[in-house]
Amino acid sequence: MDIELRSGCPINLTMEVLGDRWSLIIIRDIMFGNRRHFRELLNHSEEGIASNILAARLKRLLSLGFISKRDDPSHSQKAIYSLTEPAIQLVPVFAMIGAWGRRHLPVSEELSIRAQLLEEGGPPLWDAFMEDLRQIHIVDPIGGANGTCTSPVLAKLTAAFLEVRARSSAQAS
Repeated sequence: MDIELRSGCPINLTMEVLGDRWSLIIIRDIMFGNRRHFRELLNHSEEGIASNILAARLKRLLSLGFISKRDDPSHSQKAIYSLTEPAIQLVPVFAMIGAWGRRHLPVSEELSIRAQLLEEGGPPLWDAFMEDLRQIHIVDPIGGANGTCTSPVLAKLTAAFLEVRARSSAQAS
């Protein structure tokens, strides 16, 4: 990890590594959306990240060891991005950030249902999700990108999200 250290404070160092506007959002999209290609990350970002910023943040996350990159065997011009162990270990941090946001900010039900389930599931669910992510991103990153390696926890979180989205769409109609 090549960062300039302002102090040895663990909070400061973490913020220097992950405190920019986009790094955690990119990790979130890889983790919870299983978005593993540049175009998926760019086109499906709820927050609308610009392509040059996405490219720069992916490069930085690679250099810091939070993600890895390998050629996609199904397409010569595509790369597959995978989480590394340090990024996978952010699951409890995401759960706590999501829980805090749900309590203190005007979140939407659709975009907060996964945070709610992570909060309710607590450490046992976080541990199971981290094990699933290790399988998808470390043990079998190609299969994980192509959907052949699946996560029961991610499937549960995604199903809840899709259910709330469908209910919201039906109520809006």
